Amino acid sequence: MQLARALAVYAALFVSVSAAHAQTQVSPAALAASLAELRHSIGVWDVTTEFLNDDGTVGQALEGSYRFEWVAQDKIARGVSEIPALKQTSAILFYLRPTESKIEMSSVGPDGTLWIMTGVLGDSVRRTPNVVMPNGATLQLRFTRYNVAPDRFESRMERSLDGGKTWEPGNHQEFRRRKP
Repeated sequence: MQLARALAVYAALFVSVSAAHAQTQVSPAALAASLAELRHSIGVWDVTTEFLNDDGTVGQALEGSYRFEWVAQDKIARGVSEIPALKQTSAILFYLRPTESKIEMSSVGPDGTLWIMTGVLGDSVRRTPNVVMPNGATLQLRFTRYNVAPDRFESRMERSLDGGKTWEPGNHQEFRRRKP
């Protein structure tokens, strides 16, 4: 009887693990698209960041840079973002999580807040989880990468104070690859 129960538990576990594995099958096209994005980021970028007012108009535009290099080829890149006018430097980790069908970027700035931006492999949109800010407000960010060309791309950041039900403008960035 114990053997029968053990086999039943094993069979249930096997089916459960197999089902979970089947759900995390990675689309080769999605993985290739995210790998291409990761490869595209390597290098030094001159960046104009436009901080947007609530109505979407530009409140302030500042120049800065991003620098990315490999930590583990085709898997993990590390980077640094700098906006000299704000005396702001942030550390970045950009990586693929193919077993979970995700692409992720983590960033920590001078205030020590960790932002983890997660997207589905092959997609150009990443979101943060809800983050409780020092004033008690809950903030979620959404980043969209678009207008991608070999030596440039744009990024739009939006923010939500209601768990992603509505989005307000945050910033717009234009990345231009620095020539060696």
